[in-house]
Amino acid sequence: MTFDSVILDSHIVTTKGILERNIVINDGKIVDFTTDIPQCDKKIQGRGLVAMPGVIDTHVHYGVYSPINEAAITESRAAALGGVTTMMRMLRLGRSYKTHLAEQLAASKTTHYVDYAIHGTIFDEKQADEMKYCVENGVKSFKLYMNLGGEIGHVYMDMDPGATDLFEATVQLEENTIRKVLANAANLGCPVLVHAEDYQMCECGIKKAKQDGKDGLPAWSQSRPPDSEVKSIRKICQIAREFGTVIYFVHIGSTSALLAIEEERAKGTRIFVETCPHYLTLSYEKQSGYLAKVMPPIRTMQDVEHVWQAVSQNKVDTIGTDHVANRLKRKVGQDVWSSLAGFPGIGTMLPILLSEGVNKNRIHLGQLANLTSTNAARIFGMFPQKGAIQKGADADIVLIDLKKEQEVRSEFFGAFSDYLVYEGWSLKGWPQTTMVRGHVVTENMQIVGKVGHGRLVERRLG
Repeated sequence: MTFDSVILDSHIVTTKGILERNIVINDGKIVDFTTDIPQCDKKIQGRGLVAMPGVIDTHVHYGVYSPINEAAITESRAAALGGVTTMMRMLRLGRSYKTHLAEQLAASKTTHYVDYAIHGTIFDEKQADEMKYCVENGVKSFKLYMNLGGEIGHVYMDMDPGATDLFEATVQLEENTIRKVLANAANLGCPVLVHAEDYQMCECGIKKAKQDGKDGLPAWSQSRPPDSEVKSIRKICQIAREFGTVIYFVHIGSTSALLAIEEERAKGTRIFVETCPHYLTLSYEKQSGYLAKVMPPIRTMQDVEHVWQAVSQNKVDTIGTDHVANRLKRKVGQDVWSSLAGFPGIGTMLPILLSEGVNKNRIHLGQLANLTSTNAARIFGMFPQKGAIQKGADADIVLIDLKKEQEVRSEFFGAFSDYLVYEGWSLKGWPQTTMVRGHVVTENMQIVGKVGHGRLVERRLG
């Protein structure tokens, strides 16, 4: 028998440890591990490289500042170069899912280099009533923005396919909506992703900071204090326990938030926790300018160390990027208040974690695989199809050179964004080859795959 391809001589990161074998791939699946070299159409040299399960980026915003038919191409390209084989889109539809989801799905179908999945954001009760429809059409997780309301309810929704203008909206998230979403999600068996900041506390903090003439990332952090995260965490967890809803806290980056989550877990709340590379690397004490403005804000170096500690102790389940595909001219305003929150990061996540995590002995390769792939696959209903290098799984594999050193350059990724917060950083550890369902999408750090190979991932409800 002739197989499609064989990856030779790599160090394979599996759920049971490091395996020294050749990986045999056929029809998009991993079919065997062997010391032999079976007959195949393509041999991929992995000597000196580490084979890891392809990264599942749990948290990606694209289709907001350019329409999805364009954004999927640019951002999935950056994803592939960064070792990401599945990108999970935060869809902010801003309209009825029954009338507008189909066109988003159709535009996505032929425009991705890598596989993708979708979280549906719910802004009001009408959308909450459409959750079952979403599930029937492949959207099997939902998001709530606890930070939107009052005078800080402004948000950019995802653009319609083919559109040229931004879609601005104002959201007032009501408790009735929150309760309905959590009740429906529990009945459907879906996790609810939560942006945990109390909008009223943030609104007051921003107003006072502006009145006092404050500016910069320290002022941004102080105006949206960790206590606002804690208040939001406690509120949503109380409701979640009532319905038995699974809560997935996105972009957790403060000591206070992590401690509050531990307390709520002890009360019986079913919780998963995501952090982001910027909460492991950046602080307002050391970062100047406005590029690193994000919600929730980056905090102190002490918080950075606490998040690393939580990661190393397996108190954090996943790492997502909170990637926002925007551009510099729109990102940076006259002050921190007029600058956009959010920045790109899908391509740099794995190099950051390799350089700052694995190569500095903060985490080992098995933990990295769990944080960036296996846990996400389990939480969001993709396992065992995705999330691990094992027989029968999709051949979503990234080959990594732990010794490769390279400076971060935004041009390398070819994404929509023309800047990176990590621009100029020298990182050690880079993905060399990315394979999605057995097809080589990048090779020797260059795109070789075809647009349209990526598919919407089928997910099972738990």
